[in-house]
Amino acid sequence: MFERFTDAARDTVVRAGAAARELQHRFVGTEHMLLALLADPDGPVTIALRAYEIDEQRVRAEILRRVRPENVAAADPLIDADAEDAAALKAIGIDLDAVRRAIEQNFGPGALTLPRDIPKRRGFLRRFGGTGHSPFSNRAKKVLELSLREAIRLKHNYIAREHLMLGLLREGEGLGAQILAEAHVDFDKLRADLTRSLADKAA
Repeated sequence: MFERFTDAARDTVVRAGAAARELQHRFVGTEHMLLALLADPDGPVTIALRAYEIDEQRVRAEILRRVRPENVAAADPLIDADAEDAAALKAIGIDLDAVRRAIEQNFGPGALTLPRDIPKRRGFLRRFGGTGHSPFSNRAKKVLELSLREAIRLKHNYIAREHLMLGLLREGEGLGAQILAEAHVDFDKLRADLTRSLADKAA
């Protein structure tokens, strides 16, 4: 699945993990994915949501209002990776060392150091689709799965940011979708706008 992700979509997944850690949240949820999708001011999701006056700052404020930080943030599955994880990340084109440098540059040295009472977890790919406790919430994992289904439905052989957003809308019950619904976003129109954005890229 992950080999289908565009560079921008991979970056979105990385940013979602970084956002959860920055906000000291134990899991990466659909709200962090929405926040990451809005990180690019000229990105397709940002442009599509501009009509509703939804931007990264507004979503961040909503997340802070609704979700309290945990005393200890969980290990970020895209940052705290052992050799197995590093190999999986490399396979989808993510340079772990570059991600680590960027995170530490933004959040300071030692930002990736795990608290002692949280054990390291193995198996990057299991964190998205396997069993057990995952830093990605079940809803966030469902969004990733549905983004693939959206790509298949549209007969695309890749997964872009628009597909991730379509997956978030299709999941429909996570905090990310709730924030959009309470802002009176027309989901059907947003789907149409994102589908048109993908068609324009293919033209």
